[in-house]
Amino acid sequence: MAPMSPNPVLYESHCHTPLCKHALGLPAEYAAAAKERGFKGIIFTDHCPLPDRVSAALRMAPEQFPDYVRLIDEVRSLYAGQVDVRLGLESDYFPGLEPWLRELHSRAGLNFVLGSVHTHVAEYRAQYLRGEDWFAFQKTYFEHLAMAAESALFDCLAHPDLVKNERPAAWHFARIEPFIERSLDRIAATGVAMELNTSGVNKSYPEMNPGLSMLRLMHARGIPVVIGADAHRPQRVGDGYVHALRMLKSVGYSEVSYFLERNRQTIPIKVALASLGES
Repeated sequence: MAPMSPNPVLYESHCHTPLCKHALGLPAEYAAAAKERGFKGIIFTDHCPLPDRVSAALRMAPEQFPDYVRLIDEVRSLYAGQVDVRLGLESDYFPGLEPWLRELHSRAGLNFVLGSVHTHVAEYRAQYLRGEDWFAFQKTYFEHLAMAAESALFDCLAHPDLVKNERPAAWHFARIEPFIERSLDRIAATGVAMELNTSGVNKSYPEMNPGLSMLRLMHARGIPVVIGADAHRPQRVGDGYVHALRMLKSVGYSEVSYFLERNRQTIPIKVALASLGES
């Protein structure tokens, strides 16, 4: 292991706050963890509010959005000169909600917008899962992932094979692969990035989101990748980044991306690893 670089370069690009009702710890604790782990910055991407109380138990209410903006601004001031704290958002994609999301994203100076298709949300399941037809559900998921990219609402698509965690026994990559490839072709055409989400190792299908096979397909199409730990508690900030960087390198990536002010930035993987004391 090499000594940790005195010049941090990485950002935690996916983390939450207690406003989502299922994350623990104060935002200042997340920022402190980023500093301790040798990160340059942290981008908060809490779950967006949705209209009509959709998934209300798993996210801030619409009227709390100004509180979220203010909360992150306070942490930014608290850690000025120590950690670069930025405001972002994880927004759920549902066909038909595009106008709501477009207006929401215009309310604040967001640095990074993650687009997510959350298949476990009750309203999503009720609309798109037919009985026990999990293969059809998986195909719908990848169709919606491509539609999310084509909506031009998002900088990056979060945990882009999340559907495999819904029914692990029904996930057969070779069967769904042609549909993934069609989705990735459409996503690549938009220029939208995709996330390598390290929290997947803790889910019911224990590998990162996406797994190595899908990551290879993404690299073949030149799709940029952003790493995020999807931290719902401070201890998980930056978790798994070394492994994720090595995964990217193993399939042919030479750089990793992050976003500031909705603009994509890049870091050579060897520089990112060195900043964490690795080679």
